[in-house]
Amino acid sequence: MASRPNTRKTALVTGGAKRVGRELALALARSGMNVAITYHESEAEASQTVQDLEALGVRAAALQLDVRSEESVRQVVAATIAQFGSLDLLVNNAAVFESAALDEITLAQWDAVFETNTRGPFLMAREALSYLKAARGRIVNLGSLGGSHPWATHAHYCASKAALHMLTQTMAKAFAPEVSVNCVAPGYIEMKPGKEAAHFASKTPMSRNGTPQDVAEAVLFFALGPQFITGQILAVDGGLGLS
Repeated sequence: MASRPNTRKTALVTGGAKRVGRELALALARSGMNVAITYHESEAEASQTVQDLEALGVRAAALQLDVRSEESVRQVVAATIAQFGSLDLLVNNAAVFESAALDEITLAQWDAVFETNTRGPFLMAREALSYLKAARGRIVNLGSLGGSHPWATHAHYCASKAALHMLTQTMAKAFAPEVSVNCVAPGYIEMKPGKEAAHFASKTPMSRNGTPQDVAEAVLFFALGPQFITGQILAVDGGLGLS
């Protein structure tokens, strides 16, 4: 028999309105969790995702968030607690990706990537920590293969994700034993076919690119598996990082 809505665990997924974040939210809902998602500008997509989550029989909410802002982060965490009563899982998915030659990256570009990709997860985790500790909850950060491999035309992105990988490990030590903290680091996730997708598939030992569902399965492992596992960076890249 399904649990009553107010006894379900609650997940908060940043950037959960579309693309990979949407699939993460849906996978968590299918596992039986209530899900709050955040969006920055994608209000229409967020509304549709909430409808799709609720169709799976769970409670859901969409909250506008600027992960760069302390006040916005405080408001979203408070709203999640107000609506659902507790918080068991934080998935730091919201991120920005940009290509630029290293010697042409401006200070504004550099800061913008770090503000979202590294500072955002820090602010979210710090604000949610007391609730996660009370629930003996979990944090899953979304890193990247670029956090462990240097991509010459994505230096600021790679550096921001490398910092997130290290932040994951320091959080794991600092927040233990109540909260486990892990990181899923996807490789090339194919959102649409094309020459670039074919190029990366040809370089990948598993002979295909990753899918949002592959990422979601890895997040579910950390969300539902042994809480004893903490401080891990799990590459979901089909072996691309071996090339």
